[in-house]
Amino acid sequence: MADPDRFALAGRRTLVTGASRGIGRAIACAFAAAGARVALASRKPEGVEAVAREIEGAGGTALPIAAHVGRRDDIDRLVERVAAAWGGVDVLVNNAGTNPAMAPLAELDEAVWDKVLAVNLKGPFLLCQRVAPLMVAAGRGSIINVSSVGGIDPAPLLGAYGVSKAGLIALTKALARELGPSGVRVNAIAPGLIDTQFSAALMQSRSIYKASVGRTALGRHGLPEDLVGAALFLASDASAYLTGQTLVVDGGGRL
Repeated sequence: MADPDRFALAGRRTLVTGASRGIGRAIACAFAAAGARVALASRKPEGVEAVAREIEGAGGTALPIAAHVGRRDDIDRLVERVAAAWGGVDVLVNNAGTNPAMAPLAELDEAVWDKVLAVNLKGPFLLCQRVAPLMVAAGRGSIINVSSVGGIDPAPLLGAYGVSKAGLIALTKALARELGPSGVRVNAIAPGLIDTQFSAALMQSRSIYKASVGRTALGRHGLPEDLVGAALFLASDASAYLTGQTLVVDGGGRL
């Protein structure tokens, strides 16, 4: 019989970026409900403070920290704050992302390219660098990178975003190889179209929306809560023999 406690996160020290709304908020709240202590990171303090109040109101433990994952100094300070408060990090969720423009790659402004890669790929790389030694010292840990189906099949006008998310999948595999012998697992989640503020432009474009949803076996778009099960699985001991993998959560859009 399966042991339900293998999905529990009691006492786990977790850090979720982009935690003020959408997928990050849903994952953070689910981790707290499963017993984890959750550090919430986002650029604007009011966003993560609101989520922290929500978690604490439900009896959980939260630590809101304003940090921009595209800035090295902010990343250093973020990890130092969590380590100082709790002594380490057991689970890292690299969820923060950006895509400030939709344009063909041949016409994309270089500054936009740099911003997308800085937040979506360099930020997770630096966070993994800072957190990995803590996990290695503890002999265990789980890193979860939130990629995208766009990192597997890049979409028109979202080329830079797709490249950054493809790089995140490659980073996941490379780190899984390097950190596996130390007991640290690294996996990714690749969501399809999820109804969040981040994806508002895609949700509001009837042509893009119909094309995306029309490819799914379930015939609908996703919600942030649809990612929670995959994140809990990857964070918990239920996935103890899983590393270097990308779980596609897209309603059957890539069958």
